[in-house]
Amino acid sequence: MLLWVGLGNPGPEHAKQRHNIGFMAVDAIARRHGFSPWRQKFKSEVADGSLAGQKILLLKPSTYMNLSGDAVKAASAFHKIPAVDIWAWHDELDLAPGKLRVKKGGGTAGHNGLRDMQRALATADFGRIRMGIGHPGHKDRVSGYVLGGFAKSEDWVEPVLDAVADAAPLLAQGRSEDFMTRVALLTQEKT
Repeated sequence: MLLWVGLGNPGPEHAKQRHNIGFMAVDAIARRHGFSPWRQKFKSEVADGSLAGQKILLLKPSTYMNLSGDAVKAASAFHKIPAVDIWAWHDELDLAPGKLRVKKGGGTAGHNGLRDMQRALATADFGRIRMGIGHPGHKDRVSGYVLGGFAKSEDWVEPVLDAVADAAPLLAQGRSEDFMTRVALLTQEKT
C-alpha cells in the first residue's frame, strides 16, 4: 500500500489557496479514479482506491500544514506503511507555476509541512511531488502569497491538476520519471 499525502490547510477558507495545491492534487486523483468517498480518520480526511494494481490511501491532514506529521504518522503506523512508500504532494515556491518535480528524500526547503513530516516520521526518506506555484519575488511577501488564492489569470492550475490525475498510475507503478514526463506533455498540449 502507498500513502499519498496532500499537504494543505483544512476548511473552505483555505480551499483555493496556493498552499493547498497538494489537497487539490489528491482531490483530482480521487475524482478521476473513483476512490472511496472522503471520511474522517487519523486526524485527516482519507479516501482509498487503487491505481495500476497498487492500493493507495489518500490523506488530507486536518491538523493544519505545520502539524501534518502527526496525521501522517498515525496513518502510516496503523497501515504499517514505511516512509519509502509515502509521497507528499505540496506547493513549491522555487518552481515556476505549473512545473512539477518528483524526488525521494532530501531537505524541506523551508516547507513547514515537510519539516513536520520529517519530525514525526524521524526520517526524510519519503517522496515529494513538488508542485510549482512560483515565487512572489521577495521573502517578505511569501506568507501572503502562499496563503492567497489563485488569481483568475493563473489558468495553468486546472490543466496541471487534470494532468496529475491522468498520469497518477505511472507514479503508483514507481515510474516517477515517466509520471513527470506525462504531466509535462499533457500540460503542453493544453497551453
